[in-house]
Amino acid sequence: MKLVAVLGSPKGMQGNTGMVLGALLDGAREAGAEVELFELGRRHVAPCRSCDACHKTGQCSLRDDFDGILRAMVEADAIVLASLNYIFSVSAQMKALLDRCCGPLHIQLLEGKHAAAVVTSGGAGSEEVETYMLRFLRTLGCWTVGSVSAEAARLFADTTRAEVLVEAAGLGAELIAAAAGDRRFPEQQAEHDEFRGRMQQLVTFRREEWPYEYEYWQAAGRL
Repeated sequence: MKLVAVLGSPKGMQGNTGMVLGALLDGAREAGAEVELFELGRRHVAPCRSCDACHKTGQCSLRDDFDGILRAMVEADAIVLASLNYIFSVSAQMKALLDRCCGPLHIQLLEGKHAAAVVTSGGAGSEEVETYMLRFLRTLGCWTVGSVSAEAARLFADTTRAEVLVEAAGLGAELIAAAAGDRRFPEQQAEHDEFRGRMQQLVTFRREEWPYEYEYWQAAGRL
């Protein structure tokens, strides 16, 4: 099993988000996974320019680290997104990456993979960010196994920090087990079906303008 983790914290693995993600990755490794980590603070992923190149050709027009990260995600069995809570949303670094996935989202490029999320926060509000990242992963076709979050106060105290890290390691192991067993989540099926149907309609409607995506769906036998 190969796991790809994307960390959106500017502090990298030295910050709170990196600490919790590190525990998750340790749990995944103990479960037998090979791990590849992308720290967005050390990478260059520019904001989307809305040029439609990905829809027309399947290639982003921007030349930066995005293509390599996406390629790794496509080759992975499991994916983890990790971000701190920036005013009830993900970090700017993570948002740039997610926005660049518009084309992959249209064609459900990560369909069938298993995924999880990590969020840390200075105070309350982690739930909104967890919900957002997990929903994003499902719109790409992933089965979401779960998420782990922690407020800074829980990470400052030894006892509660240990509890969070144990939870994170457990999620890492559970994620790899789900991927290895090709586990399905029936409660997510209706959401997958509804969004896939929306993308099918959209790509069909825009088939003259977005030939790559239309041809991708045709080749997949979905049209």
